[in-house]
Amino acid sequence: PYNWTDQSYIRPSKEKIVVYELLMRDFIDESSYERLIDTLDYIENLGITAIELMPVNEFEGNNSWGYNPSFYFAPDKAYGSEESFKSFINEAHNRGIAVILDIALNHSFGQNPMVRMYFDPSAGQYGQPTAESPWFNETPKHDFNVGYDFNHESQATRIFSKRVFAYWLTEYHIDGYRLDLSKGFTQNYTLGNIAAWNSYDQSRVNILTDYYNHMQTTQPGTYVILEHLGDNPEETALANIGMMLWGKMTTQYSEASMGYNGDLNWGSYQNRGWSQPHLVTYAESHDEERLMYKNLNFGNSNGSYNITNLSTALKRQEMAHALLIPIPGPKMIWQFGEVGYDISIFACENGTFNENCKIDPKPILWNYLDNPDRVHLYKVTAALNHLKKNYQT
Repeated sequence: PYNWTDQSYIRPSKEKIVVYELLMRDFIDESSYERLIDTLDYIENLGITAIELMPVNEFEGNNSWGYNPSFYFAPDKAYGSEESFKSFINEAHNRGIAVILDIALNHSFGQNPMVRMYFDPSAGQYGQPTAESPWFNETPKHDFNVGYDFNHESQATRIFSKRVFAYWLTEYHIDGYRLDLSKGFTQNYTLGNIAAWNSYDQSRVNILTDYYNHMQTTQPGTYVILEHLGDNPEETALANIGMMLWGKMTTQYSEASMGYNGDLNWGSYQNRGWSQPHLVTYAESHDEERLMYKNLNFGNSNGSYNITNLSTALKRQEMAHALLIPIPGPKMIWQFGEVGYDISIFACENGTFNENCKIDPKPILWNYLDNPDRVHLYKVTAALNHLKKNYQT
């Protein structure tokens, strides 16, 4: 058994967390938990109270964002051993930092034995699960599915998912989950109907509530963050139950940072009519173009004031963080946003630019810390996080 030393650890309150979304592969040259432990000084000094790891359970191949899962009870070998993962979580807890796992339980991929046990390889180019599968739909129920679509109305899927949730909470002491594509936790057929996909779905609310309650029974206070991005009535209901929800504001903060008309009102849970501060507002995530890339390539200008200038663009990032982090409720920043990461999300490994390169590895630029303007942005972000943690909003 692992010798845990985090017995005195107290999980930060939901409304005070500042989440640092992190992809191991693109954050440290040696993508290992041991090396990640070495960066905890940097993360702690930034004032981060929760690290959200993009999926680290076993996925197909070694070069991935992790949203192509195959095995759900094993840390992927690409990042290190079970013991080293526990050491990372233990050390984070001893610094007062929560660890949240991003997990994809809307779908799975072909290495998963649960897929392979009930599978018809003759059905189309890639085959499909058969009607006898206790876990998977024969065909997806919505337009955004990748891989093979879980049926969360199935009792077998519910039992399996609850075992997965409980396992990481108890075996690894994680603090919660970010549920990828949480709108997919439904059997409501919406292929070709985006309005129906986004609309209030009571069966989906019931499924997510069942999972949330199970987690709270397993480990009271477990965070649940949904990548829901749905209509406000359903998100309001889920927030009232206790779940947190991603508040995507990339377009608005990008426009504001570039010097155009960015309306930031929807970044406040209060402006959405919620009674609970459970909106995880963010300007950047793993999934959208980087603000600094937009500033440097498309920023506005007025006379000698030009946002495409590096120093000015970094000042605009200070402004964006000042208009984000102090808003009441949890917040999230994407890795290296605190130093103005300016490589496009569509940059290819060979240095070209192509939208097909979105999930390609990106340069790891710790040499940004040699630039005083970037260090100043880091310090401003840290100061804002300090205010967030220590003062009432």
